[in-house]
Amino acid sequence: QVQLVESGGGLVQPGGSLRLSCAASGSIFRIDTMGWYRQAPGKQRELVATITSGGDTNYADAAKGRFTISRDNAKNTVSLQLNSLKPEATAVYYCSLRRVLGRTLYYWGQGTQVTGSS
Repeated sequence: QVQLVESGGGLVQPGGSLRLSCAASGSIFRIDTMGWYRQAPGKQRELVATITSGGDTNYADAAKGRFTISRDNAKNTVSLQLNSLKPEATAVYYCSLRRVLGRTLYYWGQGTQVTGSS
């Protein structure tokens, strides 16, 4: 089993920054891709960014150039640096772990609220 616990959300002024962190516990494999998704009010959950254990990253268009994902394999943590935040970044941000081992499994954290004030 995998447990994911996020931290670091909060209220931020336009143009401000936040750093989200996620600690993973349980059995974490090198094949696991970790990442961040977000869900704004009334909308579906969407990808923000993912990162493999080798450091390969993938960003949603809305995140490119402003958000940075990083991963510490030794500590089983993944972080998301949010810069130049806009009010539309308001959402619950979820840490994720995707494991492909014959079938695809997703694990999710409980989410952390990010609110961009306007």
